[in-house]
Amino acid sequence: MLIGVPKEIKSLEYRVGLVPSSVREFIQHGHRVIVQKGAGEKIGFDDDAYRQVGAEIEETAEAIYQQADMIIKVKEPQLQECRLLRRGQILFAYLHLAPDPEQAHLLQESGCVAIAYETVTDKNGGLPLLAPMSEVAGRMSIQAGATCLEIKNGGRGILLGGVPGVAPAKVVVIGGGMVGTNAVRMGMGMGAHVVVIDKSLAQLYQLDLQFGSKINTIFSTTDAIEEHVLNADLVIGAVLIPGASAPKLVTRKMLSGMRPGSVVVDVSIDQGGCFETSKPTTHENPTFIVDGVVHYCVTNMPGAVPRTSTFALNNATLPFGLLLANLGYREAMRQNPHLMNGLNVCEGKITHQAVAEALHQPYTPAEQMIGVK
Repeated sequence: MLIGVPKEIKSLEYRVGLVPSSVREFIQHGHRVIVQKGAGEKIGFDDDAYRQVGAEIEETAEAIYQQADMIIKVKEPQLQECRLLRRGQILFAYLHLAPDPEQAHLLQESGCVAIAYETVTDKNGGLPLLAPMSEVAGRMSIQAGATCLEIKNGGRGILLGGVPGVAPAKVVVIGGGMVGTNAVRMGMGMGAHVVVIDKSLAQLYQLDLQFGSKINTIFSTTDAIEEHVLNADLVIGAVLIPGASAPKLVTRKMLSGMRPGSVVVDVSIDQGGCFETSKPTTHENPTFIVDGVVHYCVTNMPGAVPRTSTFALNNATLPFGLLLANLGYREAMRQNPHLMNGLNVCEGKITHQAVAEALHQPYTPAEQMIGVK
């Protein structure tokens, strides 16, 4: 199979779909890899690094899309990239289609086979290709929030961990999954007073076992969210329903009751955000203020640390990418139903139920598209 790796074009996005060591694995399995010129340059992989492991370098994204049987990238294709896709071509990347009907429409129109990292599952019901970026984003959310709390950035002028004789900041983490757990770890490590809210008692129990009395675990109700948000200095939105739009758990009324200069970091923004006032931002302009509350809603947070993020992502995606290349997508998905759960769009059909419901589109089961009886 001919694998194509285009350069990412989203604002300040320097991650790359395949690092040279991953390219080498594909080539050792008998595949060809073409990489767009400069795709990995910003994270220390120049074109020669790719040539040395057997990749071919192409000047333009158009050349990559025209030739490749499978496109491996990081962020969801931007609209001009969607228009380069063709019928039957495999796209393996983050897609986040639920809040993005325009991208979904163009993917359907192209006839491509779009497999989303964020809905591939594992035998334990986890999301193994989302997990590494969730770890990065969860840890970064505390860093970003601490910076936003500085007075020059519109915050209250609070040091997250306080100092002897001065109380630390109160951090509320909504959602105790992978993002939330890593946010808790960082917030606690920086000395903040941390509260985590989740609707799963089992997850709260695990967090309590892991962190003990250093954090407070709270069962999620509207009353609980309102009570703790109103008293928070920093709120991390870490809610995820795989494939679906994030629920708006924090209303504008709740936010308007927070102290001026408080901060919210919406890690759920890729799926539409869990704060009613959220809207996507970029690393160039990461924040905005509503009712005196600083909002940080960058849609590609791990892109701020692209080298770490790229290695972490490649570690997780490589086995699945090789399976697709070695067997083709139909046979690969017949053999691995967890990979099949990643199929979001196939030859014009929406094949993930949560995505179809979010987009108000007809749903066609993935099994039907790949011929599983």
